[in-house]
Amino acid sequence: MIANGVLQEFQEFLVSHKLAKEKYVPYLAHWASQFLAYYNKKMQPADLNLAIAEYLNALESSDKIEDWQVRQAGEAVRLYINHFKGGDALTEIQEPPKLPDGLANEQQLLAEMKRLIRLKHFAYNTELSYLDWAERFFKYLRETGKSSRSDELTPESVQNFLSHLAINKQVSSSTQNQALCALVFLFRNVLGKDLGDISGMIWAKRGKKLPVVLGVEEVKVLLQHLSGTSLLLAQLLYGSGLRVNELCRLRVLDVDFEGSLIVVRNGKGDKDRSTVLSEAVKEPLRLHLLKVKALHDRDLAAGNGEVYLPGVLDRKYPKAPGEWKWQYVFPSANLSVDPRSGKIRRHHISDKSIQTAFRGAVKNAGIMKHATVHTLRHSFATHLLMKGVNIREIQTLLGHKHLETTMIYTHVIRDLQGVPQSPLDLLMKDSIPAERKGVTLSD
Repeated sequence: MIANGVLQEFQEFLVSHKLAKEKYVPYLAHWASQFLAYYNKKMQPADLNLAIAEYLNALESSDKIEDWQVRQAGEAVRLYINHFKGGDALTEIQEPPKLPDGLANEQQLLAEMKRLIRLKHFAYNTELSYLDWAERFFKYLRETGKSSRSDELTPESVQNFLSHLAINKQVSSSTQNQALCALVFLFRNVLGKDLGDISGMIWAKRGKKLPVVLGVEEVKVLLQHLSGTSLLLAQLLYGSGLRVNELCRLRVLDVDFEGSLIVVRNGKGDKDRSTVLSEAVKEPLRLHLLKVKALHDRDLAAGNGEVYLPGVLDRKYPKAPGEWKWQYVFPSANLSVDPRSGKIRRHHISDKSIQTAFRGAVKNAGIMKHATVHTLRHSFATHLLMKGVNIREIQTLLGHKHLETTMIYTHVIRDLQGVPQSPLDLLMKDSIPAERKGVTLSD
């Protein structure tokens, strides 16, 4: 615990240096005092930075602490250690051992990275991806004999790693960009460093790619090879232009049967939007929801029935996780443990199960195109464009930030509708004798 004299000095320091508004100073002192008490009691691990990460994680997982309080506590600890103490060893706690090299230091950085990702409310998949790239970066440094100590990580090491991905691993440009985003987060938020100019790195080549689009008849044949929930999923993907993860996270309250709309919440870029709900899926979807409601009722009777809610919704509305309207439209068949909260919940269906069913249907339908689940979204946009729907309306339905992204479908339309007649067809049309035009291979 901070001694009363030191506590008073800390408050006076904040006011005199104008590091915080006076009305917030007592609260900052409170959080700093709480952290030091936690550190002295816990002492596991002994490293100070990792203890800070664990302390803030403990606050974040508490049902009684709001997100803004977690941020205030983090700010209080930072002000106390970095400003008030000026980087000196803390006299109120036992002297931490020297920062270990190698894997211990990497685990410390990864723990802090995870804490900051969750504090910023990034998607869970983004958390897994960023942490994975950070681990790969540290592994690369070990294999090349470089240090992974936080004070020795440099922009040059990032440049070399990204060039290694392009040259030796031959990753795509999007994969390389994803790795870059993860390392920018590591340097900027965890290490407090700026990557600066990394223009000397070798970029993976990115050529112009047109999306794979199914024709109307191909979509019709494809849907004939699906049934049950798999058919309903495919119909929604094609009929509403949803991304597969948007469909997985769809909740009961997001389906507006009367308005013929589907509301997509927290879509790409953390944006909300609405798109069309096809008349053809309304009745099958209503029947499906009756089955899901029965499953939810059984979960409630068994003492479960709660669902994950983003942000602070579960704290703001404590009963909401168990309410019907917040449940997923396509829930998982099994209960599972939430990796962040540790609570037993029924999560949404996995995108992998959708992709598996789709691949089987493509194969059985005899479609030779390299079609994926996302192809249905491309087909939705292209077919609307072919029907004369304004491209800006399509941009809104798809949730594209830039019109240029949607414009790619105009190239697809041009390729489909503006194909010139082959000169071979013109030549053969004029040169083939009338009696030979009906010749078959058996002849």
